[in-house]
Amino acid sequence: MTVDVVNQQNEKVGSVDLRDEVFGGRIKTDLIHESVVRANAADRRGTHATKTRAMVSGSGKKPWRQKGTGRARVGEVRNPLWRKGGTTFGPQPRSYGYQLPKKVERGALRAALAQKLRDGHVIVVDVLSVGEIKTKAAAAMLSGLGITRGALLVDVKPDDKLALSVRNLEGIRVLPSNQVATRDVMNARRVVLTQAALEKLQDVLG
Repeated sequence: MTVDVVNQQNEKVGSVDLRDEVFGGRIKTDLIHESVVRANAADRRGTHATKTRAMVSGSGKKPWRQKGTGRARVGEVRNPLWRKGGTTFGPQPRSYGYQLPKKVERGALRAALAQKLRDGHVIVVDVLSVGEIKTKAAAAMLSGLGITRGALLVDVKPDDKLALSVRNLEGIRVLPSNQVATRDVMNARRVVLTQAALEKLQDVLG
């Protein structure tokens, strides 16, 4: 299986072979789901908090004696059964992050890239760069590739001028190939890879 390599004017300048072990076979959507859920969980702030009986303001004095009054026994006004008392087993600050096996993460990224490729949403270019740090120059370059909305731009080492130029373009992200995650690929409408980045990813995911 091969894919065309184009320049920034969207003219074909070559082709690159795709490995069957990376982009062939069944796309494992369950791995994609697991990876995206893990990434979303890691982004949760987890700053929620409720007051326990130890944190609620109020006296620690026993309201009445234990026996003989005919009323239910109670130890303090801060107990969770009373109005304005503490909360039992309420949420406390915590991290929702967790790790998946490396094989699962690699398999998920492999499946995500294969899905985008089959959908025709992957563009392979020879180079990704702009001559100057200007949003207009970056927008013109992307327009030449047929990209008018959100896209993920991936290079082995992204061009600094390009990274600065696309900051004001909505939905455009620039990432090095060693930092691309499954969620980044699935959230992008189009994925633009340099030939070097594609070959690097094939070596890592193969």
